[in-house]
Amino acid sequence: MIGWLGSAYPWVKAAHLIFVIFWMAGLFMLPRFFVYHQEDGLTGPQAQRWIEREAKLKNIILNPALVIVWVLGLMLAANLGLFSGQPGLGWLHAKIALVVLLSGFHGWAVGYARRLARGEARLAGRTLRMINEIPGVAVTLIVILVIVQPF
Repeated sequence: MIGWLGSAYPWVKAAHLIFVIFWMAGLFMLPRFFVYHQEDGLTGPQAQRWIEREAKLKNIILNPALVIVWVLGLMLAANLGLFSGQPGLGWLHAKIALVVLLSGFHGWAVGYARRLARGEARLAGRTLRMINEIPGVAVTLIVILVIVQPF
């Protein structure tokens, strides 16, 4: 697809996908860290190690990847004509809706990490294990929308 990005399009698309992978890896890891953090206890030296691990994951991988995914994704969407009313992009609207929800999950996870750092565990380990499936379901639906483009 050649739009305003021209020959940079495949490079922007590749970078977008690379940072999606980083973001998903972080979203898969952080809830798992919460489970281990809670099981090891909310106070003491082991808890402090989990707080540091969670902070590094957020600051080095998750948050930068989220920003880059959104910037590159919006560039790709604009290149496809999303903002100029190009028809036939229903799949892209659905994808963006899922990415908005996944970004909300990201925000929830960052907030839960802050609560754990304060010693507040509001969810059971089983619940956190179930929550850990949300990014997998979302990314499955997103990939299907992008590859199949059903509408």
